Amino acid sequence: MKKERQEIEKIKLNQIDLKKINWKTIQGLYFGYKEVINYLVFGVLAMIVNFVSYYIFAKMLNLDEVISSGLSWFCSVLFAYITNKLFVFESKTDTLKAFLIEMTSFFLARIISGALCDVGTFALMVKVFHINDIFSKVVTQVMVVIVNYLFSKLIIFRKKKDTE
Repeated sequence: MKKERQEIEKIKLNQIDLKKINWKTIQGLYFGYKEVINYLVFGVLAMIVNFVSYYIFAKMLNLDEVISSGLSWFCSVLFAYITNKLFVFESKTDTLKAFLIEMTSFFLARIISGALCDVGTFALMVKVFHINDIFSKVVTQVMVVIVNYLFSKLIIFRKKKDTE
């Protein structure tokens, strides 16, 4: 299977002839943009985990809404960490210490992006600049996705350079 993946040529968007799209072209596009595509797919799945776990905590277990929201945030961030580590950035940690540092960094980055973008920027847009709340929510969620990707790519799961 790995050999087969290596034989498929990575394709960039500017190389596509729309008249000749086939399965090999789609595979090539996937492998050309695998990290971003996987990040977006698992991000949508993390959002689903958030909503489903919220429903379980709030509606089935009758926990307080705020507590349920906090627990569902934790579940979705844990899901995001595992899927980002394994499938998006394919991160390897050799020691328990390295694993704990990586996971803690991931959670801290999510707290920072949530405070700055999801809460801070949203509050500014709605309360100070009087921008529509739904529009503001969409804008801040796009910001959160971008900031989280950059934190993950450049800091948390950055590829270690060999020092040989």
